[in-house]
Amino acid sequence: MTQFSSFLSRHSASVFAVRTFAAAMAALSIALLLDMPRPYWAMASVYIASNELTGATASKAVYRILGTLIGATTTIILVPNLVDAPELLSLSIALWVGICLYLSLLDGTPRSYVFMLSGYTVALLGFPIISTPELTFDIVTARVQEILLGITCASIASRIVLPRTVTDAIAHRAEAWLANTRQLAVEVLTGQGSDQERDGERMRLAATAAEIDQLSRHLGFETVTSANTVRGLELLWQRMLLLLPLLASIEARKNTLNAHVRVPTAIVEVSIRTATWLANDDQHGHEADGLRAALDEIQPPLGADADGVEISTASLVIRLHHLIDIMQDCRRLRDAIADGRDPTSLALAVTLDLSAPSTRHRDHGLASWAAAATALSVLACCAFWIATGWTDGASAALFAALVGSFLAGLDDPLPAFRKFFGVIVIVIAITTIYTFGVLPRITTFEMLVVALAPAYVLFGWLAARPATASAGSWLAIFTSVQLALQSSYAADFGAFANSSISLMVGVALTATTCGIVRMLGAAWIANRLVRSNWRTLAAVAVGSSSLDRAEIRSLMQHRLALLAARIAVIPADARSDAANLRQLRTALNIIDVRHASLGLSSAALAGIDMLFDRLASASRAHTAGRLPEELIDRLDKVIASTLREPASKSRNDALIGLSGIRDGLFPTSMSYQRRTSEHGSVAA
Repeated sequence: MTQFSSFLSRHSASVFAVRTFAAAMAALSIALLLDMPRPYWAMASVYIASNELTGATASKAVYRILGTLIGATTTIILVPNLVDAPELLSLSIALWVGICLYLSLLDGTPRSYVFMLSGYTVALLGFPIISTPELTFDIVTARVQEILLGITCASIASRIVLPRTVTDAIAHRAEAWLANTRQLAVEVLTGQGSDQERDGERMRLAATAAEIDQLSRHLGFETVTSANTVRGLELLWQRMLLLLPLLASIEARKNTLNAHVRVPTAIVEVSIRTATWLANDDQHGHEADGLRAALDEIQPPLGADADGVEISTASLVIRLHHLIDIMQDCRRLRDAIADGRDPTSLALAVTLDLSAPSTRHRDHGLASWAAAATALSVLACCAFWIATGWTDGASAALFAALVGSFLAGLDDPLPAFRKFFGVIVIVIAITTIYTFGVLPRITTFEMLVVALAPAYVLFGWLAARPATASAGSWLAIFTSVQLALQSSYAADFGAFANSSISLMVGVALTATTCGIVRMLGAAWIANRLVRSNWRTLAAVAVGSSSLDRAEIRSLMQHRLALLAARIAVIPADARSDAANLRQLRTALNIIDVRHASLGLSSAALAGIDMLFDRLASASRAHTAGRLPEELIDRLDKVIASTLREPASKSRNDALIGLSGIRDGLFPTSMSYQRRTSEHGSVAA
């Protein structure tokens, strides 16, 4: 990293603040020059669309344009046709906001901004023009032009003024993630740290991986990033997804061996060598080849009389081999990305399907519930407006749609609403000072820029810092709207007071409605996440899931990231299951066993099918605690029958998968013991 890039990285918030303010002033000046009716919307749109990263700004700009056009079209359809029936119009807008918000929450990617914006844009455009419906098309068209102007200025500024790319951000975060994962692997292999510490680190890594996944969705909007870099990051990301469940599986096998016997000396030695190799981040791979050879030498054969310890040992050796392969692939891909080389030319040890989609958790019930709360908030504000006959009451419904949409994704919205109400009070105080103390003394645009700079540069700086990002963005956007800058000063205290009161009423009514409707909170949501993992496991067990290995891995790790944000309200046993990825590892082992069972006899295949049917039934009904003990007996019988199969790769793969299912579902139970058949022969 050069000194200049290091300087930019350290002062990125200041760079973003100055750049965004410059773009906002450019948008405002152009809007004033073109005599647009509401030039302040161009200024506000800059702050809405801007992001520190160029690709993220570009994607948000595209999505905002699409959302604005959809919302504007819907406004033109609804308002003129329903303006004479305010109750029906209010209901229509509330339903539209709710439906769009539901789609947005369900999507959960940066693309969701299209749906959310389509919803609240109708409220943003529709409520202020109810008194002049004949001007709907002209007003909506002007608003779209102002918004497009702001988006254009933000996009240009992010590309030409000290740009920061999404590619660099992903590469930096992936490097840090891999370093932390290597450290976790060292702790797992050497037994350092406590189980709780390793569980917490796994959850933190899952949350960071979800953030990287979100960032990667902006890559397609960057024009300065080479195709080689994008492809390399995609290949790296796929291997990163393999690491957390693999490390959890290695730890489970080591725990099994430690609980029942002394771990073989050869396993201990190769584990320490692997940990040293990971800690040193070997660049040339010579040590990796030696580790693979050592693992091949200690791979135990699985005879017909093998027990659980031998099966776990064989499984551990295979997983250590996979760990070395994946880590070496990650190293090669990191080097290729740094050099800009084509990653497809690399000799990678792990072959994966690059077309496999990244699958995210979707909760239709939760999305409907949160969307309904916002729609009811809009209706409550509309009822208050219609019942009181308050002229500016429509603005309360507008703000209810806007604020409710942005806070709909929170588990418990009330604390956020309280903080937001404080932000609104600050906005009103600042706009009061500017409107009646500063703006009357402004005579030129240059003076206006100088007067606005201290506040807006501060807002931009706050927006660029993770701890204050939401507050900074809200301050910039709402202050721009409330100031309502025009080509000439024409402040009216009555109108200003009414606008401020409607803003506070809208926030208060939305907070009250959402607080009543969404009273169940984070614990209820966390419980739904935990149960969804069991339902997915049941679907995999009976073969009804359409997801492949990569999709299941991506889905369950995304759920782990969601659970990590709610760790304080998750019961201890469910937290341990989630952090150790027990359901994910079990699901992957089930897939492996099904694939391996194709090479077994029909009797063995029938026994496996019966086991999985019973496991699916138990998983669907499971909420907490241990699964039925009779499943252990069923598992052991299937393992015994599989051991009686002729020796083959399919048989060994099935045994290792069945052992993985046993360790995943019953980590504290006694390991599988040899069984004596009715005829006196020994079977596993």
